[in-house]
Amino acid sequence: MPDEPKKRRYDSLRRETQALETRAEIARAARRLFVAQGWAVTTVRDVAREAGVSAPTVYATYKNKTGLTRALADAAGLSADPAQMLGELEDPAADPADQLAAMASFDRRLYERAGDIIALIRDAGRSEPELADIYTNGRKAADRTRRQVFESWPPGSLRDGLDLQTAIDIYAAICNIDSYSTFINERQWTPDQIEQWWREALPRELLNPDRLRPRS
Repeated sequence: MPDEPKKRRYDSLRRETQALETRAEIARAARRLFVAQGWAVTTVRDVAREAGVSAPTVYATYKNKTGLTRALADAAGLSADPAQMLGELEDPAADPADQLAAMASFDRRLYERAGDIIALIRDAGRSEPELADIYTNGRKAADRTRRQVFESWPPGSLRDGLDLQTAIDIYAAICNIDSYSTFINERQWTPDQIEQWWREALPRELLNPDRLRPRS
């Protein structure tokens, strides 16, 4: 008899684990189909068939195709390990150039691990307002992070004549999915090469040379 409660607990854990596995499999199937054949033509029934579940299961799990896409967008951000970036940004020894490097590393991880989802959401958003909102909100969130970081720097850190908003704009123009995709697909750069170039270009474009410490 003492084992009975333990069995019931494990049964609950088993059900929770199976539910998480089902959610993950549905998401993986959706990602494969959205990328391979496009968001617009992929149906919930297609996703269900690919995942090996029923269409009602997909609806019960994610509500609709937009809800599924929103979950993919959330997973994309988590895949880049924002906690690692936060730890690097909050390092007491980090100067502005170090913080730019931490942000560039995060963007590299994001585009390397989930660039297909970001591009898919942006492109599908041209005809789907809800997806356009997901993409726009992601861009706004990235700009807020940049603003918070740049505002934390000592006075005089930005290059002479460069205001805060322009610095944010320049960062966004250098580190974005289109830049990353061009280097990867057209110029055959590796992710390491892209990140290294970002780490060199961002301080050069944004920071006051007089405040840069020599880098080894």
